[in-house]
Amino acid sequence: MQHGCMERLNRKRGPQVWQFRWSEIDPGGKRLYHKKIIGTVEHYPDETAVRRAVIGLLSEINTDVRPTNPRAITIAQLCDHFEQRELSKENTWRSHATKKIYKAYLTRWVRPHWHKYELAEIRTIQVESWLRGLPLAKSSCAKIRNLMSVLFNHACRYELFDRNPIYLVRQSAKRRRVPVVLMPTEIKALVDNLSLRERTLVLLAVSTGLRQSELFGLKWGDIDFAQGNMSVTRSIVYGVVGPCKTESSQKPLPIHPVIADALLQWKKSARYTRADHWVFASKRYQGRRPYWGQAILRKYIRPVAQSVGIQKRFGWHTFRHTYSTLLRSVGTEFKVMQELLRHSSLRSTLDIYTQAVTPAKHAAQAAVVSLLFSSGANGGSPFAGQETPAT
Repeated sequence: MQHGCMERLNRKRGPQVWQFRWSEIDPGGKRLYHKKIIGTVEHYPDETAVRRAVIGLLSEINTDVRPTNPRAITIAQLCDHFEQRELSKENTWRSHATKKIYKAYLTRWVRPHWHKYELAEIRTIQVESWLRGLPLAKSSCAKIRNLMSVLFNHACRYELFDRNPIYLVRQSAKRRRVPVVLMPTEIKALVDNLSLRERTLVLLAVSTGLRQSELFGLKWGDIDFAQGNMSVTRSIVYGVVGPCKTESSQKPLPIHPVIADALLQWKKSARYTRADHWVFASKRYQGRRPYWGQAILRKYIRPVAQSVGIQKRFGWHTFRHTYSTLLRSVGTEFKVMQELLRHSSLRSTLDIYTQAVTPAKHAAQAAVVSLLFSSGANGGSPFAGQETPAT
């Protein structure tokens, strides 16, 4: 059984880091040497602390010599093992955005409360009660619950534990508030008062339902003006370019002539217009990066919205919700909606994104009432001519 070698290394920038070194024998009998950065000295102040962080990794290396009591592994050690194996740059199973969110949830919520607990001490009801007490939205609690389940599945996969106590934890992801949707009159008022860049962005977002990461990940080569469509092949999250959210997200989208004309006007004024340039390339970075969407929303779009009387608090994803709702209000078939929104399942289209606008609700109700009572006497009312019961 090997214990590996732990050494402390200097860096050009930032604090020193701990590097773990070990060797393995491959099937051909050749010895292979490995090294892995475990963390900074700020995170692990001494070798004892950093040694605890690699217990799971050592267990994996010494496959023929399992720990005498694998259940003694703590949540903190499991988190370390999970980060080293699943959240490293070399691992491509998860997107950069997912890794970043997982690390944030582990650091902010999971580690502080559960780090001293051994895996065998975790109880389903205990986790359920803890989640209910968190000062977070239900959807965020659901994400933490799912991450903890992923942690225990990871432990089972590497034979560090034999069950997943999170499997039966109940946690609703139901929204506390109905998502904001902009009305057509509000969209028109907003678009009419925006400058060219912001107007093009809003028109494109509200007429295609593109996610923010996809909107700013567009390049001129993705748009086929002759055929009237565009290909969504990439997304950009936290400045990192990657694939789209799902395989369904990469399907081509139609572009209405009005939107195509807006894009052409923007292209005439843009500095970077080659096929490999970003459609919304940042001048600050000489076109190497697209604009930062949140900055444009905060500095330019929201102030204009307030000036025209729109008091709703909205973000880029609001335009996607709006697009879905308006598609439904004009009678679009569900399957067509799913394909336009590029959802993997129809349930996402109907349960999460689509709301019925108030006029459509009134019209639908009126249509049903007219069917029920159109043949009734006295103008169709089923109660006409009946005496009021005595009280």
